Amino acid sequence: MRKYLGFVAVSVFLFSCTNTERDNPYDERADNYIGNICSDFVEGTERMHYGKMKKQFCDERDGKKYVYTPIGTQIWMAENLNYNVASSKCYGNKDENCVTYGRLYNWDTAKNVCPTGWHLPSTDEWKAMTAYIGGADTEGKKLKAKSGWSNNGNGTDDYGFSALPGGGGYSGGYSYVGEHGDWWSASENEDYSLAYSRYIFYDKDYAGWWENDESNLFPIRCVKD
Repeated sequence: MRKYLGFVAVSVFLFSCTNTERDNPYDERADNYIGNICSDFVEGTERMHYGKMKKQFCDERDGKKYVYTPIGTQIWMAENLNYNVASSKCYGNKDENCVTYGRLYNWDTAKNVCPTGWHLPSTDEWKAMTAYIGGADTEGKKLKAKSGWSNNGNGTDDYGFSALPGGGGYSGGYSYVGEHGDWWSASENEDYSLAYSRYIFYDKDYAGWWENDESNLFPIRCVKD
């Protein structure tokens, strides 16, 4: 009887381990093994993006490639993150909007969703970029892409940031795509449980700050560690 019970216990243990390995896409023994999906990618490989050749990195979680651009001493993603996690959405629940504008995240998710080696910028990091490019009064115009904004409200894209008007998700639905870009920062107004976002409008040259309900859904740009 003891030998039989010992056999059962060992079998259950091995079965549970095998199941865990089978469900891990990075374990070679798994049925859904995908390996290192960025192993063949050379960091810094360039591609054309909004009229400029830009370097790329590979997100090892899903293999997506993102362009990035130097602004002063910082390195910024030059497109919005499009990593699919629970609670993230595509604008209007349309997949094609995720391709163009990236995914929309609530603030709690946004704080922790950047790829390894990157992070959500604080308000101080945004302000450092603002100072480098000449101030908030012309920041919107200088960061906006040269196409994609309503009523020809495009920018000069001086630094390759290529900001797009991805809109946002609110309690009443989705709004402002084509007209308004809003990006979460990592900073919070703790007195009111509101988080700061940087905004740009199609018909304005400046950029500013909003204090937003943390359940709102906005795109994000990550900055390199």
